[in-house]
Parts: sequence; structure tokens; C-alpha cells
Amino acid sequence: MAERPRGDFVQSLERGLAVIRAFGPDHAQLTLSEVARRTGLTRAAARRFLLTLVELGYVHTDGRVFGLRPRILELGYAYLSTLGLADVAAPHLEELVAEVKESSSVAVLDDDDIVYVVRVPTKRIMTVTIAVGTRFPAYATSMGRVLLAALPPEERRAYLERVRLEALTPNTLVDAEALGEVLDEVAEQGFAIVDQELEEGLRSAAAPIRDRSGRVVAAVNVSVHASRADLAKIRQELVPRLLRCAGRISADLQALSAAGPVPVGGVPGGPA
Repeated sequence: MAERPRGDFVQSLERGLAVIRAFGPDHAQLTLSEVARRTGLTRAAARRFLLTLVELGYVHTDGRVFGLRPRILELGYAYLSTLGLADVAAPHLEELVAEVKESSSVAVLDDDDIVYVVRVPTKRIMTVTIAVGTRFPAYATSMGRVLLAALPPEERRAYLERVRLEALTPNTLVDAEALGEVLDEVAEQGFAIVDQELEEGLRSAAAPIRDRSGRVVAAVNVSVHASRADLAKIRQELVPRLLRCAGRISADLQALSAAGPVPVGGVPGGPA
């Protein structure tokens, strides 16, 4: 273990953390000698740190080998409990955008609108600039349809009865009964594709993000200019990647739920 400058640096804390990090998936059980070798500590120093961790309840031992106890998770939960949906989703969106070379976003439902909570753009493909907090009518967007399709039946019916469907483009679906049938299809297939209904030249696909209970709490999309991808390409090439991304975000949210509720709102324009 390399020596570091003194001053405010607490070397004993560094060494204690090094002992914890010595354990891992391939090193769940270690002897004193193995811990000393993996950390660069002397056997005497490694022994002191290990026995301190045993006393604090973070490590167990049978007298010969040592291993981490579940209580070690407390050290990570303090951080994990501060994460929100945006923190969890952003790295996955960045990976997706790097893979498909198209913009991707995450949105939540707020009343009858979607509100963007994460946005990773590539080239600008809309006349309206999208940023965190941007709102669009849910009925004309792929993410909105995913979120509307996940509503309980009575809430979906109430939405269809009250919403005012305006033709934002010549392609916008403005018949409530037809929209209801589309939402049924989205719920069954697990994704939505919208073709130039929010803005001419813009196509998008979206998939649901689910919490630990399976409830849809947000949606993730990929947006593409119509000149770069027809509907067949979106369905065959983009949707499978999008579904995998949504699955990874959902898995992370579900893993974090053990640390407490994961906030998904807190965006400009409403609590969502």
C-alpha cells in the first residue's frame, strides 16, 4: 500500500477500507495471510483491522478464515438511499445513446403530461429544445403511451374521457376510442412506437421502467429522425436495445429499493 501525504489524510481509515475491499465475489473467504497479501499490510496490522471489523459486526470469522457479514451493506445504503431515478437511469441512457447513436430520455407521468427527468441527446432533431422539466401531452408521445397503458383501468378510462386530443401534426391520433385500443396494444406488447404524432419528422419508441413491485414508475425512449429509420428498423433494431436498457434500469431500481423508497419525482412542473 503506497504511502500518502500526512496532514488531513487518515491513513488508518484507508487501510481499514482496503481490508474491506480485499473481499469480493472470487474472494468471499480469506485467511489472515491472504488479507495481508492482498492489502500490502503486515500480518499484525491486518489482524488488528480484521478483529476490529469483527467486533463492529462487519466481518465474521471461525478463527481461521474471515468473511464479510451482511451488515457491511449499511456502508453503501447511506449513499444508495440518496439516489433518485435520474441518478440510476443516466448511466444506462449514456450507454444506449453510445450504442444506437440516437437521443434517449426518461420521463414520468404528471397529470396528463409527461415530464422529462433525464435527457441524453445526440443531434438535435426537434424544433423544441428538450431539457429536464420539459412537458409534453402524454397521448402524443411514446413514453406517455407506455405510462398511460400502465394505469389501472379506471384511471385510464377517466383519462380518455377528460383528455382533449389536439392534432399536433397531421399524424396525431385524436380519437379517444382509437387511442384506448392503442394503449391496450402497448400494455400487451410492452413497448410503444409513435410515428410523427408529436412533431413531423420525429419517430420514437419507449419502454416501461418498473419498481420492485412491478409497477411502472417511468418510461425510457429513443428518438430518431424519420429520415434515418423507418418503423420496421425501429421495431427490429432499436426496440430490443431499448427493452434491454429499460430492464437494466428497472433492475437497478429494484436493487436500490432495499435501501428505501427511490424518488422518481422532484422535477420542475410537478411532483410526478
